[in-house]
Amino acid sequence: MKIRFNYGISTYSGTVDRMVYQAWYNFRLCLGRKFVYPTLTANNHLRGAIGKNLRSVMTSASVEYIADLKTYCQRNKQFNKSRYLEFLRPMPGPVAIFVKMMYAWFDTDPEHIDLSTVTVDDIVTKDADVRTLKRAVEAGFIPHIPVYEDLTSDIE
Repeated sequence: MKIRFNYGISTYSGTVDRMVYQAWYNFRLCLGRKFVYPTLTANNHLRGAIGKNLRSVMTSASVEYIADLKTYCQRNKQFNKSRYLEFLRPMPGPVAIFVKMMYAWFDTDPEHIDLSTVTVDDIVTKDADVRTLKRAVEAGFIPHIPVYEDLTSDIE
């Protein structure tokens, strides 16, 4: 339904009092609907299990590997920044880069890799390209940056 506010408020975007408000047409129109909690599916539970497991894998990785992830993120912000203000966007952090890298590794062999149960030992045993960030960049799992050859710390 179309919503009209008082006191000079043109639109609102968000959830208040079990209502969801949406701003449309450059904040000239506001639509509202009742808030309904979505039904959780098996895919939601699978993604949750994968997220929890990837967090435990990242926390059990070596300190040098985490430092390399942070260094990669700083360099990514430095080298891949847009020159135009209208195209600037926030760059991903270490956790987002790690998750992106793990999903890209999963896409190479989905039959033998299970992200909801993978451990650091599995990564080392399979000699995966996600063991070091240098190998991950060369495999195309994460975006290429000009200086990445020194990111060779192992995940264990």
